Amino acid sequence: MTNPKAPQEFDPREIITIDGPAASGKSTLAQRLAEALGYLYFDTGVMYRALTWLALQQGISVEDEETLTALAEKVPIEVTPPSKRDGRAYDVWIGDQDITWAIRHPQVDAYVSIVSSYPGVRRAMSLQQRRIGLRGKVVMVGRDIGTVVLPEAGIKIYLDASPEERARRRFKEMQARGEHVEYEEVLQSMRERDRIDSTRTVAPLRPAADAIRIDSNDKDIEQVLELVLHIVHSQKRENL
Repeated sequence: MTNPKAPQEFDPREIITIDGPAASGKSTLAQRLAEALGYLYFDTGVMYRALTWLALQQGISVEDEETLTALAEKVPIEVTPPSKRDGRAYDVWIGDQDITWAIRHPQVDAYVSIVSSYPGVRRAMSLQQRRIGLRGKVVMVGRDIGTVVLPEAGIKIYLDASPEERARRRFKEMQARGEHVEYEEVLQSMRERDRIDSTRTVAPLRPAADAIRIDSNDKDIEQVLELVLHIVHSQKRENL
């Protein structure tokens, strides 16, 4: 399988990638940025959720790497702007079936990390993500978007924060949902997730060489959004 080629005429500045570790705030930033620019907000994690949902529907074991990879290579998954005002940030489709909310089922939550760990699945999903991203006017968020999926993107952001700060954010989110958990437990989990993401063989977490790195430790979402909007508009003015 080969990467889809970029169209001969496309504006790389209309492809924005936001990568970074867990709980760095990249999804919130990407959604707010896409709304401000009128772009598609694309959280690439939904593709792994869609594949996991389909595998469960077809009775495929999440331990069956070969079959899951074959499924990922042949089933087209689409992510499009939201068609309904029911809280969704986008639509997720397999064929003509809207599975936007189905992929949030707890059973999908339980197995998506296993499915997304397979190299063949990641390669296949990267091609599908690239196909959508090359259409332009997109803010795509993940962990390997600027380095692997869309290296030709005109604007690449790497959003980071310390493990302690990210653990505090996740801890507050979990408390708000009524979950009983210790901060140290969340911090340890965060550090382990960082270790796995940064040392995996396929598409490890790292900033692209030309990414703009933003430390969100001492910034709220409004400050980060303002900074990134300034970057976007500045780069567009520079290339007029």
